[in-house]
Amino acid sequence: MSSGAATPLISVIVPTYNRSPLLRGTLTALAGQRMPAERYEVVVADDGSTDDTRQTVDAFADRLRLRYHFQPDLGFRAAAARNAGARLATGDVLAFVDTGVLPGPDFLTAHLAAHARPGPPRAVLGYTFGYQPGDPVPGLEAATRDRTPEEIVRTFGALPSFQDGRHATFASTAFDLSRVPLAWQLFWSLNCSVPAADFHAVGGFDEDFRSWGGEDIELGLRLDRHGLAFEVSREAWAVDSPHPREAAVDTGDDPSNVLTILRKHPEPVLELLWAWFARHLPQLEDTRAWHLRQELPAIRRAVNRVRALDVTAELARLRDTVPPGTRIAVFGCGGELPPGFPPAHLFDYDETLIARLPDDPTRPAHHALGIRTVLPDDAIDVVWLTSRMTPLWRRWRAHLLAEARRIGGSVQGPLVQGPLVQVAAAASIAAG
Repeated sequence: MSSGAATPLISVIVPTYNRSPLLRGTLTALAGQRMPAERYEVVVADDGSTDDTRQTVDAFADRLRLRYHFQPDLGFRAAAARNAGARLATGDVLAFVDTGVLPGPDFLTAHLAAHARPGPPRAVLGYTFGYQPGDPVPGLEAATRDRTPEEIVRTFGALPSFQDGRHATFASTAFDLSRVPLAWQLFWSLNCSVPAADFHAVGGFDEDFRSWGGEDIELGLRLDRHGLAFEVSREAWAVDSPHPREAAVDTGDDPSNVLTILRKHPEPVLELLWAWFARHLPQLEDTRAWHLRQELPAIRRAVNRVRALDVTAELARLRDTVPPGTRIAVFGCGGELPPGFPPAHLFDYDETLIARLPDDPTRPAHHALGIRTVLPDDAIDVVWLTSRMTPLWRRWRAHLLAEARRIGGSVQGPLVQGPLVQVAAAASIAAG
């Protein structure tokens, strides 16, 4: 199809790698949009395929307004492929779908309508049926080969296992993401859209992610901080085609990729997100949003409970007992240090108090709980847990001790009694 002179309203970026049959399904569904073909374009961003992907794309040249980008296969580079596709795109709105996702016939119209409504710029999450890899729908794979997306939804739509994997969270607030704390963690790149200007303003997907998962929610975090609202559109629906997934590899990537996010955005909520993916809080594994509904209020209560607690006497005891040159980390440092306090890494979960500490490169201050710090293994000689950690102790004692043991040779302070044998058990769940 000729690209024509008119600028498309929306560009669809489809990253792909050696999945030409699935790509054919996605392009077929995009060619079946009720929106006039000249109003949208499709950019296929190829991450180094060696199959007939290019021929598959060329077969749709008379039905879609197409662009194609190929990058050499240098390993998993989906983020880089999406960014390259976005650079080629000319629409004011960028929609992203994964290979194998089958958009419904009004998919693009619905994404555009969401962005056209009054209010702040927004990131739109399209509802995606069938994306529950751990609970496959019998018969769905065969159906995606010979039925339209509408027929598939009519056939399977009543099955709980066919729902979007985020459905329970969406439904808990009647699909109003303004009521979901930190909705950016629901921003999944299999079906989403953002204004092109905002996507480029935040730098697009972070290309440091070189394995499955994480780059989309990290982008969501930056879009949130850029001022975008998050909205779920049930009208911008699509169906995810079942396909072989290296589940053990994929889920194994989650903790390391969330750790990458934590290192880029070190703060308590990212510690909690990492802990969930690392399965450090098994009693709360029943929902991806556990930390939003349960853990964040606990942190706020802890902050209020100990904001006025002065631990300078405890820190003075530490100052007076460690030899010069000892590498120190303090969990629960508060907002004031005693005179002559030695160089140390300082951690506290009260951001207001951390901001009161002097800017001193020998005593870097971190807004953190201590569940997972950004320090490397064995970076510290003595980790001191102050009494400011008391409100967190019952809930996260094992995890705090595990992290202290990971980074430090000795764990001390008023909350730690007896020899290090107590932290040895906790060390078994320390982060890798």
